[in-house]
This record gives sequence, structure tokens and C-alpha cells, in this order.
Amino acid sequence: MSVLTMTAAVIVTFNRSAKLMKVLDALALQTMRPDIVLVVDNASTDDTAALVQARAQADPTIRHLRLPENIGGAGGFHAGIKAAYQLGAQYFWVSDDDAYPQPDAIGALHDALMTFQTQTGWRPSFACSRVEWIDGTLCEMNCPRPVWDWARFVQPGQAWALVDSASFVSVMVPRWAVTEHGLPIADYFIWFDDAEYTRRIARSYPGIFVPESVVTHDTPDNKGVNFALVDDKTLWKFRYGARNETSFRRREAGLVSVLAYAYGVRRQMRSGGVPGPLRRAIYRAIWRGLSFRPAIERV
Repeated sequence: MSVLTMTAAVIVTFNRSAKLMKVLDALALQTMRPDIVLVVDNASTDDTAALVQARAQADPTIRHLRLPENIGGAGGFHAGIKAAYQLGAQYFWVSDDDAYPQPDAIGALHDALMTFQTQTGWRPSFACSRVEWIDGTLCEMNCPRPVWDWARFVQPGQAWALVDSASFVSVMVPRWAVTEHGLPIADYFIWFDDAEYTRRIARSYPGIFVPESVVTHDTPDNKGVNFALVDDKTLWKFRYGARNETSFRRREAGLVSVLAYAYGVRRQMRSGGVPGPLRRAIYRAIWRGLSFRPAIERV
């Protein structure tokens, strides 16, 4: 293991042991295997702990970081990247417990980061995969956001588009970006933590979308984050998302950006026929976001 290329996989999990085992199987088949596989366990109540510990006995690269309570995906990624940083990792492959990377997925991200910098002289702040749903179509919730000149370096055989936002489903972050910009915001709990973080580190230089790195996201359905889809079952997630994005927009662009966001959310909910009580719950979450100022922890 070279200190300069030491790679840590950070997987956050909660009560999805069967899918998590598939993720660990996929990591064992990587052409570039992570030097550390850090499973961040959000106080699961199923058999996750026993299964991960059994795997760790057979594979010394696997580490089980069990948190004392469920602090959400945001808290888990914060804790995992922080722990991997303290272990000396130079690259952090961050992903979910239901996303299965193809054998060359991690290696392709690392190679793209290295090659892009060598060829252009610019350091991408992250590299992200093409995330597919279980039927091979593009996974709508995991589409990265391109910058205005996204095609600047795209060429045949190297279709690496510039992006400034990506999900925490197969994204590789170099150590320098964590050093300069800190950790994901733990207090977000869930939703928008990945968008905020990648946009924050992209201040140094955008990330790159690497389509030859492919991951399958095993979600129940293929839907993006659209407030037209708010229902009783998903309200709790959308409330976190509304609060968190409002907080981000207030911090970065002020009240005009918040108003534009609120107007867009209103249009989506009206187009989806979201019931009045649920709409009002989302508006209250946006209101809370105006005064929600979570701290950014530095390493």
C-alpha cells in the first residue's frame, strides 16, 4: 500500500444488511481495491454489526465504525470521512449501502483524477460515476450537475464533463479537498448534504463526471428529488431537504435565492397535487431553514 494512493471506501449503512453484503462483495472484486473499507453503522438494529464483524475477521481491510445513535446519512458521512482522514487516506470513495460498483468503478475514478490533472494542469475536486438504476437506465436521483462550460475538456475516449455537484453514491474525493474545505455538514441529518459538500469543494475547481465508472443503485424506484412527489411516507425526508437547501441558499446567495427556491417548490407541489397539510409542512421547513446555520467542521 502506497501512502500517496491510500484509498478508503466510506459506506454509511442503516438496517440494510443484505444489500450491504452485496456492496462488500463488489468491493472485494475491484481492480483497485480500497486499502480501507470503513463501514459506518448508524446504530443498526438488524444483524449488520455481526455480519460486518465476521467479514472483518476474514478481511483486515474492513473496519466497523458503529455509531452510538442514528445521526442520519449526513452524520454518517461526516463521521466516516473524518475517521478515514485520521487514518491517513489520500482518496475517499464515498457511497451508499445499496450501490454496487462494477469491478473497475473505483479504479476508473482514480485514473481519471490523475490523468485529468496531468493533461490539463487542473486538480478536480472530485470524480463521480455514472449511476444506473437496476434496469440499466440512468438513476435520476444521482445525476451530477454540469457547470456552464461542462464540455471544455470532453474528447473522444475521455468524456469527462465538468460538474459542480454530485450525490454521495460513488464519488471519489482527494485528501487536499477535505483539508481545504472541511467535512460534510453532520447537522443536515439527511438530504442535500452531498450537494452542499460537492458544491463547497468545487469552489477550488469543479469535479469530473466519469461515465466509464459505473455503479448500480438498488433503490425501490427510479425517481429524482421532486416536491411533486411529497406524500405522507416521504414527507420527513422532503422536510429535511427543504430546510437544508434553504439554509445553503441563504448562506451562499441570500434571500433572493431562497425566494426563487420557495417559488419552485410551490410550483412542483401544486403540479403534483400535494395535499394542503403536507404543503404547509414543507413551507414551515423552508422557514426554519432561514435561521438554520449549521457549522462546517474543519480537519
